[in-house]
Amino acid sequence: MAKKRKRSSAAPAPAAEKPDDSAPERPQRTLFGFKDQPDSAAELVPKDGAAGAPFRNKEKVLITCSRRIIYRYRHLMLNVVSLLPHAKKDSKVESKQSKGGQLNELVELRSCSSCLFFECRKQKDLYLWMVKSPAGPSVKFLVNAVHTMEELKLTGNHLKGSRPLLTFSSNFDQQPHWKLLKEMITQIFATPKDHRKAKPFHDHVFVFSIVDEHIWFRNYQISVPHNEIDKVDKGGLDKMTLVEVGPRFCLNPIKIFGGSFGGPTLYENPFYVSPNQIRALEKRKKAGKYAHKVKAKVRRKEHERVNHLEPDEFADIWKGED
Repeated sequence: MAKKRKRSSAAPAPAAEKPDDSAPERPQRTLFGFKDQPDSAAELVPKDGAAGAPFRNKEKVLITCSRRIIYRYRHLMLNVVSLLPHAKKDSKVESKQSKGGQLNELVELRSCSSCLFFECRKQKDLYLWMVKSPAGPSVKFLVNAVHTMEELKLTGNHLKGSRPLLTFSSNFDQQPHWKLLKEMITQIFATPKDHRKAKPFHDHVFVFSIVDEHIWFRNYQISVPHNEIDKVDKGGLDKMTLVEVGPRFCLNPIKIFGGSFGGPTLYENPFYVSPNQIRALEKRKKAGKYAHKVKAKVRRKEHERVNHLEPDEFADIWKGED
């Protein structure tokens, strides 16, 4: 019988490592080309010694509307979508059935942090929900004085996708609820700096002004005089003008909630009057005119019954002459 070989106590030699054939990581692409990768991890740390990468604004806004919205309000929504390159448009939502839960799910599925929901009621009234999801807060506005770009036909024309400058009137800093609205408008309407659809310059400005407890929105193109050679004259920035582009609308705040599409009420506008109440008052005025006419006719008949006319003695004087 053959003898068994004795196993050597020496460990087997390790297998040679295969060379890495994978492609190197692609550098980040910017508007001016590809950005070089840092050579070491030390370059990722800011100079002040704070750990972690620098802050990057990843704000995305979901814009949608309710069903049975009329064409004018739908055109306004599309104008707002064209002004915000970081916005995502979704299909219509049924506003009567679990509005808050359904919209919160849509915002989460589309990886957005804010939402602008245009809700149309009775094909007359337009309400705008401005929401920070999922924790809130949220604001409900009544939209008045709507004028879209198509119907205004203004001469202003700025580049689509450029980043806007946001300006606010001084009375935004007077009361706490205006400060909250200013911060929400800034986060939603300000285009992130490194967004892939945004242009790296500013050529228009959003103006938000408070007049009569309403927020008025205007959009202006920044126009600078130039010639064909130098493009911009020396001192041309002093001659800068603003040309309105559109659209126009007015926001009347109704309530501010602590959560997303609901929650505890943080602020309620004491000057708000529902459009239904305004229409009811107008109907009462028209109904009052008819009631006055009926009362006047009754008074006239009563006056004729009480005050009889005396018979005319000359009424039959010419009878029988024929």
